Amino acid sequence: MVVLERAVKFEEVDAAGIVFFARFAVWGHEAMERFFDQVEGGYVDLITQRHIGFPAVRFESEFLAPVRYGDVLRIDTTVGHLGNRSATFVYAMHKGDALVAKLQHTVVVTDLTQMRSTEMPDDVRVAFEKHLVAAPEA
Repeated sequence: MVVLERAVKFEEVDAAGIVFFARFAVWGHEAMERFFDQVEGGYVDLITQRHIGFPAVRFESEFLAPVRYGDVLRIDTTVGHLGNRSATFVYAMHKGDALVAKLQHTVVVTDLTQMRSTEMPDDVRVAFEKHLVAAPEA
């Protein structure tokens, strides 16, 4: 599991006094960027030097409790599915001990020069494998 902690900023809250729902997707992306810190050069080098991207092809979210300005979130990132050209990130967002949101974010490994899916590089696969969580029994 890769962990990211962040405080909710003033501009992330809407007129109702709670976090605007689309911000959760932005925070998921922040957590994804942190996830790739374990790959040499991190997310920046994957995008700018190696031209490997991870565009979203599916995104699901479930909101369980409100989040407000000043709250501190802990985002736990795991991998729920790993294929040859795709993976699904799972983000569990907590405020203290309370789970406030669950997100699933499926990405396709993409050659950004060709804009086509590509095989997952070995070092990226190793990072995903380290955080792969077995699917629950049905």
